[in-house]
Amino acid sequence: QVQLVESGGGLVQAGGSLRLSCAASGSIFSINVMGWYRQAPGKQRELVAIITKSSSTNYADSVKGRFIISRDNAKNTVYLQMNSLKPEDTAVYYCNARSFTMVNYWGQGTQVTVSS
Repeated sequence: QVQLVESGGGLVQAGGSLRLSCAASGSIFSINVMGWYRQAPGKQRELVAIITKSSSTNYADSVKGRFIISRDNAKNTVYLQMNSLKPEDTAVYYCNARSFTMVNYWGQGTQVTVSS
């Protein structure tokens, strides 16, 4: 089992920045990919960014050039630096960890609200 604890959400004005953190514990040796997803009210959960254990990354088109995902394997932590935030980035952001056997683990979610 893997436990994920997120932090760093909050309220920010459009154009501002936030950094989300997600600390993993438990069977961390089993984790391959970590990432962030988000879910806005009335919408499906969507991929924001993912990063592999070797630090290969992939981003949703809507956040490319604004968000940066990074990973500290020594601290078992993944970060999401969010810059130039827009009101449409408002959502609950969920940390995800995927094991080598394709088991998904989720954090509890952290609210990000961007005011116009």
